Amino acid sequence: MGVELGQGTGPLRGVRVVELAGIGPGPHACTILADLGADVIRVERPGGAATAGGSRETDLLTRGRPSVALDLKQPAAVEAVLQLVETADILVEGMRPGATERLGLGPDECLARNPRLVYGRMTGWGQTGPLAHAAGHDMNYIAITGALHGLGQDPARPHFPSNLVGDFGGGSTYLVIGVLAALMEARVSGQGQVVDAAIVDGTTHLNTMASAMLAGGTLQERRAANLLDGGAPFYDLYETADGRHMTVGALEPRFYEEFVTLLGIKDEAPDRYDLDRLEELRELIARTFRQKTMTEWAGIFDGTDACVAPVLTLSEAARDPHIVARGCLVEHEGIVQPAPAPRFSRTEATLGTPPTAAGAATVEALEAWGVKDVAALVESGAAVQG
Repeated sequence: MGVELGQGTGPLRGVRVVELAGIGPGPHACTILADLGADVIRVERPGGAATAGGSRETDLLTRGRPSVALDLKQPAAVEAVLQLVETADILVEGMRPGATERLGLGPDECLARNPRLVYGRMTGWGQTGPLAHAAGHDMNYIAITGALHGLGQDPARPHFPSNLVGDFGGGSTYLVIGVLAALMEARVSGQGQVVDAAIVDGTTHLNTMASAMLAGGTLQERRAANLLDGGAPFYDLYETADGRHMTVGALEPRFYEEFVTLLGIKDEAPDRYDLDRLEELRELIARTFRQKTMTEWAGIFDGTDACVAPVLTLSEAARDPHIVARGCLVEHEGIVQPAPAPRFSRTEATLGTPPTAAGAATVEALEAWGVKDVAALVESGAAVQG
């Protein structure tokens, strides 16, 4: 495969990013940067590994950038990465604290080569603190922030939404915010810096509204007891006749009026402000939803202000008229996948190259980035062409 720099179409075109391959939020952050037009080069160990399970050909967390395979146990490979750093704007790594330092690729070494570099570090616990060197995964991180406790509508136990809240909500999203903010500052000051993006930090920040409600005395620290966690019958999930579900978010009075009218219960529904009759209202709504299928209810509420929508599978979402019209999910290189987000009026982002095998572009990408003596790197085994 040929590799040319500056091929991205989004607003980050011309921004260079070195990715030291990891799993989960690190690759997702680099996918966002690549989707938005940055030139990302993914450095991974020979042989590589899928970040999302399955084969590398469908591993969407590696799309949009070339993969180079380097054996970082060899000094020549470390030197090659440092050469990449010399012309990079951002470096992203997701190893445990101290791991890149032991490789000779820590912030000190990289900033010595490029003082303007933004060095982005993605971890669960952060670079400091009692748990900094402990292993962990998404649910562990969101558990100690207080976020997991409030998730779900089951009073008996919390329910975690796969790894969306921690890895990608509090993790990769905040890493991208951090490195882009630091990049803007570096272009003014001429100085790079280290961005310590921890999932515990980002998830805590995601929960700002709950913290505000707790401080204001309006948050009950138990599930299914608050306005947005199923405590209110007009903001909840309901089963349909075919065992599927509809979401109801009719919070505002005028939206609620449209909801009960279209549901057909306006005349018999108890006052929603009568706290003693909330469960009566909930049972009436639930009983009514069980009278029709999800598809039938979706047709009734489609395009209205009742704030009701069906719960679709990912496969069904790809066929939903609104998702189709917006192009949220697109087919690219034979794979249905999310389109770049958000949208830009002038520098539209488009999808780049599909996922490839580890090291598929080792020679081409290293040469395109200006690394010296690439042939010698391959001959010595410090670099591997996949």
